[in-house]
Amino acid sequence: MRILVTGGAGFIGGHLAERFAGDGHDVVVLDNRDPFYDLDIKSHNVEAGRAAADASDGSYEFVEGDVRDAELVTDLVADADYVYHQAAQAGVRPSVENPRKYDEVNVGGTLNLLDACRDEGIERFVMASSSSVYGVPQYLPYDEEHPTTPVSPYGASKLAAERYACAYSEVYDFPAVALRYFTVYGPRMRPNMAISNFVSRCMNGDPPIIYGDGTQTRDFTYIDDILEANVTLLEEDAADGQAINIGSTDNIEIKTLAEEIRDQLAPELELVYEERHDADAEHTHASTERASELLGYEASHTIREGVSKFIDWYRENREWYEPLVRNS
Repeated sequence: MRILVTGGAGFIGGHLAERFAGDGHDVVVLDNRDPFYDLDIKSHNVEAGRAAADASDGSYEFVEGDVRDAELVTDLVADADYVYHQAAQAGVRPSVENPRKYDEVNVGGTLNLLDACRDEGIERFVMASSSSVYGVPQYLPYDEEHPTTPVSPYGASKLAAERYACAYSEVYDFPAVALRYFTVYGPRMRPNMAISNFVSRCMNGDPPIIYGDGTQTRDFTYIDDILEANVTLLEEDAADGQAINIGSTDNIEIKTLAEEIRDQLAPELELVYEERHDADAEHTHASTERASELLGYEASHTIREGVSKFIDWYRENREWYEPLVRNS
């Protein structure tokens, strides 16, 4: 199969492109190498994709470009069977400073892809959405019927993008699926995430920094579970036109997460607390019943298991990864 992965030099997109290429598919990656975090991590993602293609019957091509470039997007979609749209302007807190960029990239860029996919008649469009679309919880865990009232421009832009995708699926008889990810983590993850920060600080004798009182809870999802949900959509068509939660099996308080990482790496350290950011969600927790029913999805990693695997990977890759984390 010919698969276009937008944002394929990023964390999730990079792992998807690597998996698809390793499975023998022909993969084209579109990424603008936005310096939201250290570009050397993105270079490692590209290298991993190329290595996976070299070890299989697949192929891998990297195209540096932007989803806001409608002409380029149209050209790339014309050669694709499937489009996995992972490209986005990331970050809840930065979206407060520059909301219009989030609209241009996350909404406008998605519309460029949807128009091209509709016109070309591709097999399926799968996009990365976010738990940020839910906003303040009225109940937990979030199911897909929960009201969507995002509290950040980032969340609003992701909600608009997924609604366009589902509307296109309905109006144009167009196969599209939006996967709502819940705080994905794992090898080569973005360096400004809580888990990578906690691990890096503890390994270097610095106390973990918690924003707020630490009672906020998160549903962290290990990258391998995200991959399985996406790969299933190469074959499964029961989910077309829907938004689907892809989360973990449990959730954890940020304070408890920091303590567990601290206790594994540097038990003598005391936790440090700083002021919480207003745009941060208080709680997230996914109901994955719809994913189980439609995709046969079942998370294979608890948060503690996944964090332990990430710490092991971090130790093995510390020489190149840690300086990028600590300098971000």
